[in-house]
Amino acid sequence: MRAWSVVRPGPVEEGGLRLVEKPVPVPGDDELLVQVRACGVCRTDLHVTEGDLPPHRAGVTPGHEVVGVVAGSGTEAAAAGFATGDRVGVAWLRRTDGTCAYCSRGAENLCPSSRYTGWDADGGYAEYTTVPAAFAYHLPEAVDDVALAPLLCAGIIGYRALRRAALPPGGRLALYGFGGSAHLCAQVALAEGATVHVLTRGAAARRLALGLGAVSAQDPYAVPPEPLDSAILFAPVGDLVPVALRALDRGGTLSIAGIHLSDIPPLRYESDLFYEKQIRSVTSNTREDGREFLALAARHGVHATTHTYPLTRADEALQDLGAGRFDGAAVLVNDL
Repeated sequence: MRAWSVVRPGPVEEGGLRLVEKPVPVPGDDELLVQVRACGVCRTDLHVTEGDLPPHRAGVTPGHEVVGVVAGSGTEAAAAGFATGDRVGVAWLRRTDGTCAYCSRGAENLCPSSRYTGWDADGGYAEYTTVPAAFAYHLPEAVDDVALAPLLCAGIIGYRALRRAALPPGGRLALYGFGGSAHLCAQVALAEGATVHVLTRGAAARRLALGLGAVSAQDPYAVPPEPLDSAILFAPVGDLVPVALRALDRGGTLSIAGIHLSDIPPLRYESDLFYEKQIRSVTSNTREDGREFLALAARHGVHATTHTYPLTRADEALQDLGAGRFDGAAVLVNDL
């Protein structure tokens, strides 16, 4: 099969992500073989490709927002309820040990033995990929492949970040950065009655935010028009941490959604943290997060604004993501 491979981590413009020939993967006993139809383009893919995240697998194939069909399975995979030809979703969290203290208390996202699609194992920038059946998602039939793909990471992580932000009912929320994850998170927050302010650099992203129902959309370093109960930092920019903290009202919470963040400048206790403000990080997601979000998305009509690229132009899609050339989310459609 043909697949993209990170042959040399570095700026995507320098050609370290290449389209190569790889063997069709053989599913393990508890795994499904998935023929890829579409794969969302996540900022984490860019971090893996450019080396912001340390390599876990030489020549890895990125991609962890996969919509495809089951093309085969291992001997133990049938117990998860998938059959050949079923449509299936593959997300970031690929495997946990299921036995550690974190897994036992329902916090499998913190499992020290966790493994990730497109980082520890080859992902969806390819004709085929594999997934442990227990970590695959059943997908609603009424929604098309392109619309579903961004929900499988951008949507799920945005949902977890929203819950980590401890937004009170009817609360005031700011989203710093407004890409694939934030624009899905905003729709959940709005559906639940929040007032949403967006702070982002792109004019197209600001227009999208206002069109979805945000009451304001400004430059990320601007002061929101009212004090905030909660804020979520989606942009991987550490300089925005004190900016967001200063915008919080007393008792407010900042949730940091990214897997990678540039260095945070020194914080001033009195102006940035006093009055019981708090910072929370977000680490991956649990499968329960995924199931809850997909159900909420169906109930509230949460939808991704998408821009499609042929899978053969995955490098171009990542360059455009890094440069902020589109609003919403990019999705690769398999043309291999």
